[in-house]
Amino acid sequence: HLVPELGEYDLDSIKTQKLRRLAKHLVEKKLANSTINCIISILKASLKQAVKVGITKKEYTACIIRLKEKERKAVCFTVEEQKKIEGFALRELKHKPFGIIVCLYMGIRIGELLALQWDDVDLKRGLLTVNKTAHDVWADGKYKKVCDAPKTSTSDRVIPIPSRLLKMFELLKEKSIKYSKYVISDNKKDGVGSRTFQKYFDKVLERLNIPRRTVHALRHTFATRALECAMDVKTLSEILGHANATITLNRYAHSLINHKVDMMNKGAFIILIL
Repeated sequence: HLVPELGEYDLDSIKTQKLRRLAKHLVEKKLANSTINCIISILKASLKQAVKVGITKKEYTACIIRLKEKERKAVCFTVEEQKKIEGFALRELKHKPFGIIVCLYMGIRIGELLALQWDDVDLKRGLLTVNKTAHDVWADGKYKKVCDAPKTSTSDRVIPIPSRLLKMFELLKEKSIKYSKYVISDNKKDGVGSRTFQKYFDKVLERLNIPRRTVHALRHTFATRALECAMDVKTLSEILGHANATITLNRYAHSLINHKVDMMNKGAFIILIL
């Protein structure tokens, strides 16, 4: 986004007018506010560094401001939809269906799932280490899977593996470790890419007659069910890799409305019955 607009200019000529034109262009592209803010952050940091090392005398980025970002609502699957998805995924132990189950019962992100290697899975202690994330990049005329550091410092974490999943991990490892170091691999050396996994998940939802949602909805579903089962917010926050428990509460408070209704009708107003 930056190079086509500013890449041909000398740094000394990148002043208020050009920066305002860039900001207007980004908005006209109808990019998400979070994407625009990321671009602005990169631009500001780059130009400030240019001043710091003496490549240019002054930077003018004070004229562009970050846009207000709305907190995205966490969309999760209903209990009925979750049962359908689980029923389908558990019919046969294969890589991509098992990936759905892992996201649904451990709350990890799609990138974290697809970056998982067998060295990250401690079957003796029942622990899973999240220390990298995978994403697709376009290179040489095709998408290629790349693994990087986690999203944030708190994303680097250790998650207990639910006992019901341990045997599944063991069986899948026996079947696939000789083909690939990746847990979700489809017996391919480099594992499965995020675009491939999302397309597969789309087909599963279509087959089950469930409205399309991203794989990330599985993570939201895990978090919502955990709160409904009275998991304490601090523990859930650490499992999800959030910076603090406040983020967890703010993100999932609205998705608990049905649970709140049930709680309000389970004896909160006993006096009305008397």
